[in-house]
Amino acid sequence: MNTVFVDVDTQIDFVFPAGALYVPGAARLLPAIARLNHFAAAHGIPLISTTDAHSEEDPEFRQWPPHCVAGTTGQLKPAETLVGAGQIIVEKQVLDVFSNPDFPVLLESLAAERYVVYGVATEYCVRCAITGLAATGKAVTLVTDAIAAVNPKDGARTLTEFAARGGTLTTVSQLETEWLSSRVR
Repeated sequence: MNTVFVDVDTQIDFVFPAGALYVPGAARLLPAIARLNHFAAAHGIPLISTTDAHSEEDPEFRQWPPHCVAGTTGQLKPAETLVGAGQIIVEKQVLDVFSNPDFPVLLESLAAERYVVYGVATEYCVRCAITGLAATGKAVTLVTDAIAAVNPKDGARTLTEFAARGGTLTTVSQLETEWLSSRVR
């Protein structure tokens, strides 16, 4: 099965406590996210990393504090989440990565049968990503130990709704085991 990993918005402003819009608990995700990204690179799995890239006067800042301003440290991905060649960075200015007109074109070119999604924040950008990816008609798997929510109740609701619509929930270890066992057959 042609799989694509999608690393959603794991940027300094979101994943570090000193970040401009820290997602509670996101710092603890970095080892899992790094593990997934490096797993993708090691196994030739296409890896898309979405990133916010806001202007200094971005309209989104009427709703959220300024964050991930293009060219600032906060907009960068932590070093451990970078894998170099093969990692495709897709910038966006709003919550939904599908707002970038190049994103659907990229997905079409990758011809995935399945998307594996992780990152932050569960009930915002991750929710937009899994909803849009599911709308493509392809299988979508959400890695539950590699996501964090701003509001735990809203995050839990997102997981429940996703699973009820046919999405698959997994963990990093389950995903690795499944991938490796499917390659032995």
